[in-house]
Amino acid sequence: MKQLKITVNGVAYDVQVEEVGGDAAFSAAAPAAAPAAPKAAPAPAAPAAPAAGEPVESPMPGTVLDVKVKPGDSVKAGDTLLVLEAMKMENAIVAPKDAKVVAVPVTKGQTVESGTVLVTLG
Repeated sequence: MKQLKITVNGVAYDVQVEEVGGDAAFSAAAPAAAPAAPKAAPAPAAPAAPAAGEPVESPMPGTVLDVKVKPGDSVKAGDTLLVLEAMKMENAIVAPKDAKVVAVPVTKGQTVESGTVLVTLG
């Protein structure tokens, strides 16, 4: 698999391409049609409300194994907010300071990328 960045009409798309034969053929219509649906998905994924606080972001790609807090909870510095599995290791994501949990935009079992907001503290 090759990871490529393709720009169509000024919009950049990250795509994966698998070569299945000796000669790989690429069609301009196929890549443009496939990313059209994902383009609509990021718009709802950008909520403005959780930004009203300090985001705790994922330090690495992984899967959320357990969410230990919910909005309204008070946490102290060092308290575990959630458990993230990455590279077959469980990593506790902890509160950087004493605060109140404003939002938890992720759920158990969700796959996240590096930089994904896991919890917002107020």
